[in-house]
Amino acid sequence: MRKFILVLGLLTGAAVGAPAIQQAAAQDQIYVPLLTYRTGPFAGSGIPIADGMRDYLEMLNQRDGGIGGVKIAIEECETGYDTKKGVECYEATKSKNPVVVNPYSTGITLQLIPRASVDKIPILSMAYGLSASADGNTFPWIFNPPVTYWDGASVMVGYMAQQLGGFDKLKGKKLGLIHLDAPYGKEPIPLLQDLSKRYGFELKLYPVPAADMQNQSGIWLGIRRDRPDFIYNQGFGAMNPTAVKEALRNNFPIDKLVGVWWAGGDDDARAGGAEAKGYKSLNFHQAGTNFPVIQDILKNVADKNLSKVDNRNRIGENLYNRGVYNSMLIAEAVRTAQKLTGKKVVNGEDVRRGLENLNISEQRLKELGMEGFAAPVQVSCSDHNGHNKVFMAEWDGSKYVKASDWMAPLKDEVRPLIDSAAKEYAAGNSGWPKRTEACDKAT
Repeated sequence: MRKFILVLGLLTGAAVGAPAIQQAAAQDQIYVPLLTYRTGPFAGSGIPIADGMRDYLEMLNQRDGGIGGVKIAIEECETGYDTKKGVECYEATKSKNPVVVNPYSTGITLQLIPRASVDKIPILSMAYGLSASADGNTFPWIFNPPVTYWDGASVMVGYMAQQLGGFDKLKGKKLGLIHLDAPYGKEPIPLLQDLSKRYGFELKLYPVPAADMQNQSGIWLGIRRDRPDFIYNQGFGAMNPTAVKEALRNNFPIDKLVGVWWAGGDDDARAGGAEAKGYKSLNFHQAGTNFPVIQDILKNVADKNLSKVDNRNRIGENLYNRGVYNSMLIAEAVRTAQKLTGKKVVNGEDVRRGLENLNISEQRLKELGMEGFAAPVQVSCSDHNGHNKVFMAEWDGSKYVKASDWMAPLKDEVRPLIDSAAKEYAAGNSGWPKRTEACDKAT
């Protein structure tokens, strides 16, 4: 009987101790939730992005044991690119102490902006979201490097001027903006309106409702009527391949249709077949597998069957590499936070500081296996974006290639708009808190 009681006691103790052991293990991890959309009308863009984000973080776990010796706990939450579901994902994950949240939707980002400072969770809306959130003084918990939608739109105007022979040649010309009729699609409008007044070109707006992304015939009848000199495509998901096909069907010069970076999926251009050669999109990183970082993913993730990619050949495509870039920013923010705090297991408040002190130099990119993959990016206390250069990526019939030099945004036009929009946001949201977070010295 004594032996029975002893054994029973040991088993009971083990059962009681198991949750404590699991909890201790969880506390030794860095929790990174990924809000993704592998389903719905935007899945064509969402799947490769999700794959790239996940695979880079998994590669760090497999190759390096995580970040600074701490494993990354990766968890996806499916949003379907739906704002309500995205907020539900945020609420479901915030109790697990995430170090950062990626909404991956402008609509979701807008809903999370007021929550970030309350919940002490930084929001990384990488090259999307509210352009004005680049103002770190007003939005100390929101980060949108390396470039805003206003930067991208200004580059588009600069590119149009370059193609026409100078900014003075813009007068009397027409720029069309075909855009998703949603917060994301509308983001470039204020900047383009300002620039149209400054340079004398006419701005034509072509909103595409989400329900009609694959039925744009009426929109393109209007484009045929208006005959814009260039079209800027602020589309996403199923809207983009439809726009490429409609441009070709309506005999619009494909080399004068330029997408924002989210309109640069391989499937977007493939939809147009051989005739889509020459389609362009802005970009801030390279496509392809000819980079050590992508080779490390192939070796440490794909070869071990740890990737969700359904076709190995998809690794290295443009939007897959976009996800890799996104997770590189996360990892570098965590690494910077570890350096700033001296802690291995950092929290959201620490990573906010890490994001605010991001300084990814050419040397650091080389160390990351990303030499030539992207341009350096630096974030500061007042500037949570960096307003970095982008380049024109062109579809060569089978892949995207770099087709221009790096092009700087029109910062003198963009920054005043960001400042005024940030002040307007704060004034329009009663009780918006003034920044109290201290600025670290530059590292």
